[in-house]
Amino acid sequence: MLPVTYSMSVSLDGFIAGPDSDISWTAPDAELFRFHIEQTRHIAVHLCGRSLYQAMLVWETAEQTMSDEAELEFARIWRPIPKVVFSRTLKSVEGNARLATGDIATEVRRLRDQPGEGEVSIGGAGLAAAAISEDLIDEYRLFVNPIILGAGTPYFTPLANSLDLRLIESRTVGSKVIYLRYQRTR
Repeated sequence: MLPVTYSMSVSLDGFIAGPDSDISWTAPDAELFRFHIEQTRHIAVHLCGRSLYQAMLVWETAEQTMSDEAELEFARIWRPIPKVVFSRTLKSVEGNARLATGDIATEVRRLRDQPGEGEVSIGGAGLAAAAISEDLIDEYRLFVNPIILGAGTPYFTPLANSLDLRLIESRTVGSKVIYLRYQRTR
């Protein structure tokens, strides 16, 4: 069974984006970007909403628009990863992506039971909130940045019931980010 992970940069006060969806403060330094590259190697399938899908389309044409070797390496890893896009407005997707045919619980259960190695990665707060409410996430990975935003899009939305977690890894990555990795205890 493939584990399901939710991994995002987060402000010290718990937001993944500031007001007006500002994420400029999440730009990684070289060491953090290298860490993201290594984590991406373990993704078997990536689930995302329309906004994140569209933001990540830049990697589809990286060879034409980028020259940095680390960015090109990330693009070579990212492009072949199957993506499942949840959207009410998109009629088609490009690259190695498909539109979701079921709800989050149906898609996750089907994907995690497929044979193979790696993980089912969920990106984006809205989609993650739906997965969290269904208790589908096995690992939470937070990249805590030293900034207080005061408002924005929260990493966690309010829950009806608490979730017990166990810290399985913590470290400083790059010049300023604390990486926290928690596993769901059941």
